[in-house]
Amino acid sequence: MAGSARAVNLVIRCADWSNSADGEIVVNLLDAYAQDAMGGAAPLSTYARENLAASMAKTPGAFSAIGFLGETPVALANCFTTLSTFACKPIVNIHDLAVLPDARGRQAGQQMLAFVEEQAKQLGACKVTLEVLTGNARARRSYEHFGFEAYTLDDTTGHALFLQKSI
Repeated sequence: MAGSARAVNLVIRCADWSNSADGEIVVNLLDAYAQDAMGGAAPLSTYARENLAASMAKTPGAFSAIGFLGETPVALANCFTTLSTFACKPIVNIHDLAVLPDARGRQAGQQMLAFVEEQAKQLGACKVTLEVLTGNARARRSYEHFGFEAYTLDDTTGHALFLQKSI
């Protein structure tokens, strides 16, 4: 079914960190994403698998949205709320957005983005942010279709870059 033009109708809800089944769903979806080429093509470490749910539960402002097709979890958005100092309002960052292969190309990602946007509005956020690899053309098109664009103050200052330093 991958790439099918028929849209899916997801049931989306936030993970309940007090429910071990939800923690397992989040870990399994994230592990599937990690093993995808766009997620690094390697499984999550044993440490991450064993500690992710508890770490998310104790991280202020963290939430995970799980998308279900029937009873089957097929999509995940791990999000973190932070503060825009310029706007003095919350920002919701989508740190991970994963859609399993059978649900890709069927509007699952758009539905997940809409759910996160609604959560952000309920928090009074001024914006939703995310990062995407330049080589992930499919995801970039999906995000742009939803209204995401490169961050810029004006044409003279250029676009913001997402940088990292491993420690």
